[in-house]
Amino acid sequence: MPTQDYLVSIDVGTTKICTLVAAYHEDGKMSVIGVGNVPSQGIRRGVVVNIEETISSISASLEEAERMAGYPIQSAYVSIGGGHISSLNSRGVIAVSRADGEISHEDVARVIEAAQAISLPMNREILHVLPRGFIVDGQEGVENPAGMTGVRLEVETHIVNAASSSVRNLAKCVQQTGVEVEEVVLSPIAAAEAVLSSEDRELGVVLLDIGGGTTDIAIFVEGSIWHSTVLPVGSNHITNDIAIGLRIPFEAAEKIKKNTTLSMPTFEEGTLFEDVNRNNTIDLSHYGVENGSQVLRSDVNSIIEARLSEMFDMVGQEIKKAGQEGLLAGGCVMIGGGSLLSGIVDSAKENLRLPVRIGKPRDVIGLADEINSPLYVTPIGLLLWGMKSRRQREMVRVSPIQLWSNAFGKVRGWVKRSFFP
Repeated sequence: MPTQDYLVSIDVGTTKICTLVAAYHEDGKMSVIGVGNVPSQGIRRGVVVNIEETISSISASLEEAERMAGYPIQSAYVSIGGGHISSLNSRGVIAVSRADGEISHEDVARVIEAAQAISLPMNREILHVLPRGFIVDGQEGVENPAGMTGVRLEVETHIVNAASSSVRNLAKCVQQTGVEVEEVVLSPIAAAEAVLSSEDRELGVVLLDIGGGTTDIAIFVEGSIWHSTVLPVGSNHITNDIAIGLRIPFEAAEKIKKNTTLSMPTFEEGTLFEDVNRNNTIDLSHYGVENGSQVLRSDVNSIIEARLSEMFDMVGQEIKKAGQEGLLAGGCVMIGGGSLLSGIVDSAKENLRLPVRIGKPRDVIGLADEINSPLYVTPIGLLLWGMKSRRQREMVRVSPIQLWSNAFGKVRGWVKRSFFP
């Protein structure tokens, strides 16, 4: 029987912190055996604002997952988001080193290193360097140049960078719980592992992770990532708008939001006025509002639709900025807690002029019924990211001959794991 190891993911969000534990077998199979899902404290718009509260929330999530899995968590892959995230596309060019022109592993590593020779402020660091495609002597569309013959090697990369303080604060919170951070991964990039097929990526698709405080965006074109960013608006902003507009507590506004459908009910001729009134108004006393009156459902819908329209306008601007307006045949895939809002698909279709669907994790094994939801796409994607990295890393022997800098060492490791199993 194959031996088994364990993978752990921690999805740190504005509204919840989710920990998943998966059993990972040498035969390449993985099954989720533990889930820990707790409300998030100390996180605002994806960024740590209170170290102690964040540590407490992460600890609670870890403990819950450990109890279910019966496995002590030692290390984990951790998601990151927030408005501090930015990205750009960069090209690297080198001359092939070998006299016979054969492209080696080291050439691939060098060209990716050349691509990340960009100027960044001292307070920012590179999070991901993701090759989008290689070019050998002008020949584009090369996925793996190793072993090919050429004189000039180029690479197109997508570089994600983040505020160093935000990355370190998040890592510190996890480490303070006694858990080592294997890798910090941008949320939508991790989520794509669980929800997007190769056909989606080839056709062109925008992935929206609508969380409580932020909306993460990743645009994929011709099989690889093209653009990524984080918008400082999420489903909590809808709740705030309802609370302010109706002058009610946040908790009551959250319940109203979750129980509201954006499409107004239709009535046949002859329907009693009382039925129409009941369906077209909301009794605030049912939501714990003292001395609550009735408000028109259409007023609530207007509040929600105004915020959604603003959010999707911002998404549309990002698609236009990426140069992909009208070109994403794969449409839009929405995940995260905000995607569960009734009527949000129709709103997205109307504003983005794209096919839209709610994404769920693909090929979930283990606690499938419990985690087969848009809420769990990112933590499952983290597990898949980790499984792929670990499997490929185990098949590669890293030569100790050379001493690399931290940044270049990460690039070389990525190249070997991804292209040279």
